[in-house]
Amino acid sequence: MKHLITTKDFSKDEILELFDNAKEFLDEKPRTLLEGKSVTTIFFENSTRTLSSFESAAQRLGAKVLRLDVSKSSLRKGETLYDTAMILDSMSPNAIVVRHSNSGVPHMLAKHMHCPVLNGGDGKHAHPTQALLDLFTIWTHFKTKVKDKKILIVGDIKNSRVAASNIELLSRFGLEIILVAPPHFMPDSKLEKSYKLSDELVGKADIIMSLRTQSERHQKLIYASLKDYANDFCISKTLIKDKKLVLMHPGPVNRNIDISDEMMNDKRTLVLRQVKNGVAIRMAVLKKLILEN
Repeated sequence: MKHLITTKDFSKDEILELFDNAKEFLDEKPRTLLEGKSVTTIFFENSTRTLSSFESAAQRLGAKVLRLDVSKSSLRKGETLYDTAMILDSMSPNAIVVRHSNSGVPHMLAKHMHCPVLNGGDGKHAHPTQALLDLFTIWTHFKTKVKDKKILIVGDIKNSRVAASNIELLSRFGLEIILVAPPHFMPDSKLEKSYKLSDELVGKADIIMSLRTQSERHQKLIYASLKDYANDFCISKTLIKDKKLVLMHPGPVNRNIDISDEMMNDKRTLVLRQVKNGVAIRMAVLKKLILEN
């Protein structure tokens, strides 16, 4: 049984095949490829983009969607994750999408399921479909010429599962990654690092990926206020000027903290394109895992 727990679960050739499918799915036309199939979503953490994106993807392929409301589930009454997995499996879904605040939960569930498990984000560990849609956005924008493109990943990298997945995937496709963060947000990594978002770095970049400050994952207060953080790391028009680059963010965006209002409305900002691409990529992933397993 093939699952999607991390980006390493797909080879480069498989990812390029996903991209070919995703390009076709961008027309947003409904399909019947998964007619008669069912997809269960179970999100233990709040989500708007990822949850609605997966459910839209499943529905556009003709699948039925069952959303398990965790707030009303037996887990609130002390049921174990193992028992939940067994119950879900007994319903014979064709795929399960799970998000959890603890790293490793999708991997654990996958051991007990007879259908593909897709990781919608687990702790600080991984968010594979976000990285796939980010690479697809870069891939299409630069017309497949991504090797040696320079990308600055800026912000709370240490606590970001999006950054972790992107670092693995983008490196594999030959992008040059530079990590930009204050010391307390910087992971232990062999990649090039900078503790300052300088004009020189921005001048070298083809892509800037801004990240949300993961306040809910901090054990103690780091900054007196997010405005103090924004003074050093907010992506603003003053910083970007007229440079030829693109700006990305996995969402949700803390406006004027991660990215300024002015830059959110800039044509170089691809946030809405990432959202559109996300549905197409998740359609491609669901098609692959359900029909090829």
